Amino acid sequence: MNTQEVPAHPQKILVVDDDRIILKTLSFKLKSAGYEVIVALDGAQAVGTARKEKPDLILLDITFPPDVAHGGGVPWDGFLIMEWLRRMDEGKNMPIIIISGADAAKFKDRALAAGAIAFFQKPIDHDALLAAIRKALAVDAGGA
Repeated sequence: MNTQEVPAHPQKILVVDDDRIILKTLSFKLKSAGYEVIVALDGAQAVGTARKEKPDLILLDITFPPDVAHGGGVPWDGFLIMEWLRRMDEGKNMPIIIISGADAAKFKDRALAAGAIAFFQKPIDHDALLAAIRKALAVDAGGA
């Protein structure tokens, strides 16, 4: 029986944030907890990476600066990224947890209504975030 093969490969988490310090801190915490971590700095990178890497879960910021490096482009925010992900076969059922420095009162209900499974205000309580990730991935694995 090959039932032991699945846990041998760590679950993959995509962290999407324009703040490199947040990316580095979360990557360290998640890797320490045994997860494989991939990162994206903006919406286009997030959608492309999600399609290619098929992460088990996404940690997603809500606010991003305008994409001036690429001529302005699409004004990405976490809601548009979620909308794009939900249109892709790879992203339809992918659990998304919002991590945001934005006003929780303004965005939490909207994020949950858009399909996020949890909302964390920055600075992030890493223990609570890891607990939410473990719960989401356990539910996801159990339902598969």
